[in-house]
Amino acid sequence: MKITNFAVKNYQFTLIIFLLIAVVGYLTLFTMPRAEDPSTHPPQYLITVIYPGTSPKDMEEQVVKPIENKIYGLENIEKILTTVEDGVAAFQVKFKYGVDVDNKYQEISTEMNALKNSELPKDIYQIKTEKIASSDVKILQIALVSENASDKKLRDEADKLKSKIEKITNLKDVKYAGIPEQEIRIDLQLEKLAQLKIPLNVVMASLQSEAADIPGGSIDLGSKVFNVKTSGKFKNADDVSNTVIYNANGKIIYMKDVAEVGYKSQVVDHITRINGHRCVLVTAGMKDNVNITDVQKEFLPIVDEFSKELPSNIKLVKNFDQANMVSQRLGHLGFDFTLAIVLVIVTLLPLGLRASGIVMISIPLSLALGLIAMNAFGFSLNQLSIVGLVVALGLLVDDSIVVVENIERWLREGHSKMDAVLKGTKQIGIAVVGCTATLIIAFLPLTFLPDVSGEFIRSLPMAVITSVLASMIVALTLVPFLGSRFLKTHDHAGGNIFLQYLQKFLTRAYRDIMPKALKYPRTTIAISIVLSITAFGLFKVTGFKLFPTSEKPMFLINIKMPLQANITESDRVTKIVEAELKNHKEIVYYTSNVGKGNPQIYYNVHPQDRKPDFAQIFVQLEDEAKPSEKTALIEELRNKFKTMPYAKVEVKDFEQGTPLEANIVVRLFGEDQEVLRKLSSQVETILRNQEGTVYINNELNTYKTDLKVKINKEKARTLGVLTSDVDKVIRLSVAGLTVGDYIDDRGDARNVTLTLPRDKFSNLDALKNLYVNNLQGIPIALNQIAEISFETSPTAINHFNKSRFSKVSALSAKGYYANDLLTHIVPKLDQLKMPKGYYYKLSGEKESEGDALGGNFLAVIILSTFLFVAVLLLQFKTFKGIIIVLSIIPLGILGGVLLLLLNGSPMSLVAIIGFIGLSGIQVKNSLLLVDFTNQLRQEGHSIDEAISIAGETRFLPVVLTSITAICGLIPIALNSNPLIAPLAIVLIGGLISSTILSRIVTPVMYKLIPPSIEKM
Repeated sequence: MKITNFAVKNYQFTLIIFLLIAVVGYLTLFTMPRAEDPSTHPPQYLITVIYPGTSPKDMEEQVVKPIENKIYGLENIEKILTTVEDGVAAFQVKFKYGVDVDNKYQEISTEMNALKNSELPKDIYQIKTEKIASSDVKILQIALVSENASDKKLRDEADKLKSKIEKITNLKDVKYAGIPEQEIRIDLQLEKLAQLKIPLNVVMASLQSEAADIPGGSIDLGSKVFNVKTSGKFKNADDVSNTVIYNANGKIIYMKDVAEVGYKSQVVDHITRINGHRCVLVTAGMKDNVNITDVQKEFLPIVDEFSKELPSNIKLVKNFDQANMVSQRLGHLGFDFTLAIVLVIVTLLPLGLRASGIVMISIPLSLALGLIAMNAFGFSLNQLSIVGLVVALGLLVDDSIVVVENIERWLREGHSKMDAVLKGTKQIGIAVVGCTATLIIAFLPLTFLPDVSGEFIRSLPMAVITSVLASMIVALTLVPFLGSRFLKTHDHAGGNIFLQYLQKFLTRAYRDIMPKALKYPRTTIAISIVLSITAFGLFKVTGFKLFPTSEKPMFLINIKMPLQANITESDRVTKIVEAELKNHKEIVYYTSNVGKGNPQIYYNVHPQDRKPDFAQIFVQLEDEAKPSEKTALIEELRNKFKTMPYAKVEVKDFEQGTPLEANIVVRLFGEDQEVLRKLSSQVETILRNQEGTVYINNELNTYKTDLKVKINKEKARTLGVLTSDVDKVIRLSVAGLTVGDYIDDRGDARNVTLTLPRDKFSNLDALKNLYVNNLQGIPIALNQIAEISFETSPTAINHFNKSRFSKVSALSAKGYYANDLLTHIVPKLDQLKMPKGYYYKLSGEKESEGDALGGNFLAVIILSTFLFVAVLLLQFKTFKGIIIVLSIIPLGILGGVLLLLLNGSPMSLVAIIGFIGLSGIQVKNSLLLVDFTNQLRQEGHSIDEAISIAGETRFLPVVLTSITAICGLIPIALNSNPLIAPLAIVLIGGLISSTILSRIVTPVMYKLIPPSIEKM
């Protein structure tokens, strides 16, 4: 081959280029971004609207419909999933993959700002638009613990730590949570306003006017420019107290005359504890394409120094540091990698020390070239890319082994060193290129997997593709050059003792089988067909789960209180759960969040927004805890909390892959809430009666009760009272109205809130003795124009692409898979009698599978299959050759499925990747046999002679490459991570069965349908 001739004859250039690759590869290894999981940037966004005190029905009318109409009109929208609860509406907006993520974010933000200023209620507390990305995960969670420090002291210390950490440029979203913010609260006395006949609107307008901070501009004085400073915003509580709210008839009324003004903490809506002790949590996220280990080196000294400066009654606990987990994970994979290299070295012994040395040199250079390419494509060093490199390790030596073994064979036959190098490489070169091409094409569809799961998994096949392609370049350039310098002619034609024994073993193993197989070819093929059918039949036995649960030593406990429970009651029940967790010594930390979810510490679990009847506990075990130990603890806690009388306690493990609310989710579509409620009840019964389901949730099984203030509009109009004024007074008394802000002593903006005198939380007394001023300023008692009653309303309202639906969900119990359960559940769902216009759709794992393995992926598979065939046609020029080569694939599948069953692993996306990759590896091995058989026939040998010689000659490198691949994969197969182990298990099982059977099936197929050959 020309590239080989050039590399050997211009060896100085070859040497310099590969030294450069080695140096750049080494530097790339230490400068590449490192993270635990691959970085994903799906075109998905979360819009959260917080409007405290608003029922789901009112939220739907006033907030949800305007936002949905606006978002739905944007280009390339795929779906909108809306969840509406008390005071909160969450919109999960997903666009089609391929759009510009940042541009779409700007579009949504612009639309939200426009809506806020036009169609949405003016007193909405917050509208938040977020991009959903893997970098949202908090890599650091620190607890400042104290039982007796004041709220202000804890808040100040948390703010100090936040200020220090957020100066690190590679960190983002540094926040603290779990302690109410300080505000200036104005407890308005409506009776005094009524006596003075001062309208509420006048008070609010006065406060808002004083709180405004309008720059004065600048003026020129002589040759200089001076800025004009105006009054500015509120500085402190005295500024608010001395605000003039009314001036008439020579009488000035100050704020302090009609209200009590002072510093107070906001209403408690989030309580945090660690191991049962009161705390405030400080968290930080990390920017994309950054090495997490380098970031840790920056924040650790800051945290350690700050810990020493804290008062004696406040203790700092660093309970979550993802950098440690990344180091541990990559360290384990690094060990696996080293072990794989050692095993590969052992398998190379039959080649001889010199030949093995050349192959070993090719390994780091191939990996270095692969790493350089990975870095250029923007991939990080994470658990999946490392697994891809380990898988590639077993494959990339194939090319070098095949080339070196062929050169060695020529040397053993007595050829000169240069002839052996150039002619031996030329003889095998086309086959090596063809093998590499088929292997790359096999992994290529995996780089085009759609949706977030495809982006998540992409670094694995890319690591294999880049490394294998690099190995081909190394095998055809550097290996021949090194061979020309270091290999020598052999004293023994059979090679070294290891090679002789291996050759004898292979000859003995097939001595009795091959003649019979070739004598009865149709019987042999019939047996192989039966084995192939068996292989495909076994797929049903394995079960299917797209992504497994996480192996990380941590999990969540969700506490769902009875409907409308307040945060005090939620906190009481959380303490009961904490008391049980305290009894388990294997638990290192348990961080409780009452009224809100824990800050995001896993890439696909978004935290629950404010909800008083919800609590979440983040449980952490020892770093070295095995997945089996965690699973056992989860099962123990599930049984313990199964009969909890006060709340539903769900112990949930983290799931890999795309975000899932539950394994099984049934969405029921229709407009009438009552009809949906009846249908939901029937679906709930089906799920409860199905063995293998746990934690069945039906949002519509109970309705909540709201207080309804019904205004007599005719009476209100007669008395000159505006409906909007009534609403303002009610909101003022219950939730309070923000009328401005002030700058605290640390330079942060805090709210100035206008409300009525009340305790820590609002109660029914807030609606007593309320007055509303009419247009003339005369106070009208609220009970004159409105009456208070109770009414029922749904707990939540859901929309999917603007269509209303209800949902019933369930988790699969230990030992059960959602897909298997659905085979029993779906027929029962189909039997439900639904009114016209009502129907159901499956979500959960089923929807995730559809997104991950959808139509685009099928199209890529078909395209890759044609490319696969095209490459083989270029190699063999005949379809018979292709059929012979491909005939081995089902037999490899047999080994892969059997080993999956023995291991107890289900079929999964990673296992599918294994089977797809396996097809390329098998074809690679089979191709070597067929290609050499064709060459021998071209040289004049008969079919039987060619089959016999090729089988003896080429089967040795096939076995060597398979053994090295298997040994390279063993450490990954033994890894406890259920995400990556199935890949190695499938490849090992498939390689074992295909290597053993290819020696029989490929020659027999060749004899049955020999391709036509043009003799030389």
